[in-house]
Amino acid sequence: MELEQKNKLMAAGIDVEDALKRMMGSEKLLLRLLGKFASDHNYGQWAEAMEMKNREKAIDAAHALKGICGNLSMTELYLLFSKQVDDLRAERWEEAEAQRSYIGTVYDRIWNAIAELEA
Repeated sequence: MELEQKNKLMAAGIDVEDALKRMMGSEKLLLRLLGKFASDHNYGQWAEAMEMKNREKAIDAAHALKGICGNLSMTELYLLFSKQVDDLRAERWEEAEAQRSYIGTVYDRIWNAIAELEA
């Protein structure tokens, strides 16, 4: 992975060095998993569940995204989905809903950085 690519990923919110430690230094594995993240369906399911006010489906998708983001060292997004899951489980819908726009912004920033790698 080129330095410019690493810098773009880091600027987007991915702790590349931490992610590489999780991947035992394999840039190839990290790139493959980032590609899988970009095509994962959980975000769309989460957004739809939030729109439909379906708490259970929103919890399931947010929990899956929390795990994925944690494994890929997407620290900010991981923390956002962690809070989202906590709020949804505690039935604090207004708090969970209030985070939705910001989560979308952070997700889009990371998704776009990954898409640039594949272009």
